[in-house]
Amino acid sequence: MSACRTAPPIQPPASAPSTTVTVPERYASPAFADEELDSLATWTTPDGQTWLIASGKSSDRLSIFDADTGTRLRTFGGPGKAAGQFDRPNGLAVFGDLLFVVERDNHRVQALRLPDFRPAGMFGENILRSPYGIWLHETAPGELDAYITDSFMYGERFDVVPPLPELSQRVRRFRLQTEGDAVAAEPAGSFGDTTPDGALRMVESLSGDPANDRLLIADEATAPGNRGSNLREYTLAGRFTGRSLPEGSFDAEAEGVALWSCPDGSGYWITVDQLTPLTRFHVFDRRSLQWRATWQGETTADTDGIALHAAPTGAFPGGALFAVHQDKSVVAFDLQEVARALRLPANCVH
Repeated sequence: MSACRTAPPIQPPASAPSTTVTVPERYASPAFADEELDSLATWTTPDGQTWLIASGKSSDRLSIFDADTGTRLRTFGGPGKAAGQFDRPNGLAVFGDLLFVVERDNHRVQALRLPDFRPAGMFGENILRSPYGIWLHETAPGELDAYITDSFMYGERFDVVPPLPELSQRVRRFRLQTEGDAVAAEPAGSFGDTTPDGALRMVESLSGDPANDRLLIADEATAPGNRGSNLREYTLAGRFTGRSLPEGSFDAEAEGVALWSCPDGSGYWITVDQLTPLTRFHVFDRRSLQWRATWQGETTADTDGIALHAAPTGAFPGGALFAVHQDKSVVAFDLQEVARALRLPANCVH
């Protein structure tokens, strides 16, 4: 699809590195070195507890944490191809009582019913090649569009980006029916720009904003000849708008992305700059995509996935941002503390 370049350019964050604010983590969980934690999702149980669910790429299972304390409550799954088993689980998404798990090496997405993780269906086995991230959009009661990034690569080490024409398959879309016991899915096409400036070369995280007809898709490619790692702006129909977040925003790979919505329609995009020794979290305006602020924790580093939980919990009355730390543990930031430290308007927090 050809790019539309009528949108105004986004100005770069000229002083972002020098204005990074430190916001202490509220907690860091114990380290689980054998899990290789990657993606996160939250779910509120019927009794009001908040779960933080993390995918473990090396262990082929899920870890379920108490989101208020970081205590690991249990694990689920294990290696295999049967329902309830996983092979390199990555992206996670929750809708209602359904948890969707993207499996890179089983080339599929599993749907599980919470709280007992009862299998409710799987899809994509004959289409997905190397799937990573997932974002869900409710289009009607009981109907979802699922957007799945598919970062298949070539070469002996799977480090060769496919030719430009094949990058039209970087995002796969499925239409889901979620009513009843089982989730039914049908393919709804794929998309990705195939021009040198707009192509998605290495994709993983993505998130959307239906109110502004926007998908932000993380392109991690930083090889010579490519533009730096960034998040590209697409419409929900799969058209590249010609815009990205301000060039120069990311010093490392652009990773997790989450939308922080405000009741008045404003809000912020929170994105991950996957740095060591400290991850930087960049904040961009929801509508204009202009850079607003940057923060880092005291210990959080090399972050992959994040999950924004804007609803109140027992420990976080204004909500929390959860992040993975060095693939081994999960951390929590209080959104009220983030808003105060970054001098953001208080209309997004309770």
